Parts: sequence; structure tokens; C-alpha cells
Amino acid sequence: MFTAGNKKILIKQAIIIAALLFFIYLLMVFADYPKLVERYYSQGFYRGVSYLLHPALNIFPFSVGDVLYILVIGYLVYSLCRFIKLLFRRELMRCLLKVIALIIKVEATIIIFYLFWGMNYFRPSAGERLSLKDTSYTTENLKAVTTMLIDSANATRARLTTADLAQDNGAIYNTAIKAVGKLSTDSVAFRTFHQGVKPSILTPLLNYIGTSGYFNPFTGEAQINYQMPIFNRPVVACHEMSHQMGYGPEDEADFVGFLAGIGSNDRLLRYSAYHLAVDEFMHALFYRDSLANKALKPRVSKTVHNDFVIERKYWIAYQNKAEIVTSLFYDHYLKVNNQPQGLATYNRMILLVMALYEKRVHS
Repeated sequence: MFTAGNKKILIKQAIIIAALLFFIYLLMVFADYPKLVERYYSQGFYRGVSYLLHPALNIFPFSVGDVLYILVIGYLVYSLCRFIKLLFRRELMRCLLKVIALIIKVEATIIIFYLFWGMNYFRPSAGERLSLKDTSYTTENLKAVTTMLIDSANATRARLTTADLAQDNGAIYNTAIKAVGKLSTDSVAFRTFHQGVKPSILTPLLNYIGTSGYFNPFTGEAQINYQMPIFNRPVVACHEMSHQMGYGPEDEADFVGFLAGIGSNDRLLRYSAYHLAVDEFMHALFYRDSLANKALKPRVSKTVHNDFVIERKYWIAYQNKAEIVTSLFYDHYLKVNNQPQGLATYNRMILLVMALYEKRVHS
């Protein structure tokens, strides 16, 4: 029943919804101007957020973001149960107020997402910012760079000792943090503040949805799957910390993680970076020229090949329908946030690495 008091509440909430929606609209208008996003958000507002938020949350040894997500899911389940109960009681006015309150919370969450980190999706591309033009490349050039990466992966894998492969996660995280810090010190394009990485409390779930790590845009925390093969963990840690720098698209984060890895003196991290690159480049070469891919396979050392087998078996053991559902959801998420290729965006790391090698050849 709509009483005078209820009407006032509805009018007030309608105004809040309209105001929040208008603010979201303004953010999307701002997103259409990449250079302004770069100047005023990525190099301005977001740096302030990073400088304040990262050290505050680094105090906690666990992922605050994981806890936040768990609490939110719990709250949503509780709210759904309450909503269903009200429906059965036919308390329609209270149901309507709860729906409106949910809309307001969703709008506020969207605003927080874009203000705390999400606007980084709309800055100029890394290729433009790093003077690495996103141009096409020949199959021969792709084959040549793939060959160099395979040789580097073979060499770095051969140098690994038993002690390297027995490192605990704490040592791996510290090495990755130092590597990202070195990259940040060497170039303003990779500037970050109080970078850090944490093991995800949700790792058992991450296994089943086929995820090696994730970045929480609300807390600015980088989390990784601490159970996946050890040679995957170092570069994934660098990848997730690349998001802390403000590198939004996944191909850019992969690229920055690769740069941090090959620039490190740590043997395991260097191998982890080349291992990732070989995987990406061999897939790209297969789609470009399957015969060239087949010809290069024997060049991969038995040890490196065995690592790929271990990695594949690990993820296959957890594959299920849930991964398909989450992949579709994440694919849509990437497309909404200025990555029209969706999950294929990850493979666009090839363009940046090729541009880097091309630049080094002609420098």
C-alpha cells in the first residue's frame, strides 16, 4: 500500500538512482577521450588511489578483496532469501523498496569500480604509450621471434636447480615484487606504488574455473592461485601486479609481466616469463602457419615440453561446466570494458612483443 511516507521514500530513491545514473553517464562520456583519461585519471587520480590504498591493504597478510567478495556473496544469498520470504507474505511495498535499494547499490558499485581502477581500460593503448606500434608482422618474423623465445626458454629451464623448483610461495611473491619494482624504477611508463601480491583464499574455486589469478579493482590487490604449477606462479604474480600499475587490458598485463620476468635475475621468474611467451607464440604461429608450428615443436627441449604437459594436466583435472559459464561471463566483461576481442585479448600480447623485438632490431 502506497502511503504518503512511502511515496516520499520512493521519490527520494528515484532521485538517487537518477543522480547515480547520470554520474555513470558522465564517466562513460569521459571514457571516450583516452588522452584526458590518461592525463587526469591514470596519471592523476588513480595514482593517488594507489598511493593511499595499496600500503593500507598490504598490512593484511590475507586478501581483503577475497573476504569482501565472500561477504558480498553471503549478503546477496541472505537478501534473496529475505526477498522470497517477503514475496510469500505479499509485502509488495517492502519488496519494491528492496529492489530499488539493490539498484542503488549496483550503481554505486559500478561507480566505485571505475573510480578506483576501471577507467584504466580507456586510457591510450600500451602500444601508443610505449611507442610500440600495434602493426602487423610477417609469418617469417613471427617464426624468428618464436625461435628466439624457445631457445631462451630452453636455456633458462636448463639453469633451474632443485632449490629453484622448491621455492615456497613467499619467496616467489617477493621475487615478483622486486622484479615489478625494478621495472617501475627503470621507467615512468611502469610506475607503481607499494606493489604487492597475495595468495587467494579462493584458490580452490579458481582451480575449478580455470583461473591462475585475478586483480581486485575495489581493493587494488593482486591475488594468485597458489596451487598451480610452480613455474607458472612467478609470471602470473607479475601479470596481476601489472594491473596495479594501471595496465587494464589482459594483453598489456601479460606483456608487462613478461618484461618484468625477463628483466629479473631470478632464474625461476625468467623461465616463467619465457614459458608464458613460448606458449602464446606457438599458439599464434599455429593459427598463422600450422606447418611452421609443427617444424618448431622439436626445438622445444624435453624438459620444457614436460612442463607444458604438467600444466595442461593440472588444468584438465579441474575442468568442468563451471569454467565454460565463467569464461562466457568474463568474455562479456572484457568486451564491455574496451576490449572488443574478449578473451582473445590475451593473445594480443604477441603484437606488443613483436613490436618490441622489431624496435630493438632497428635501434
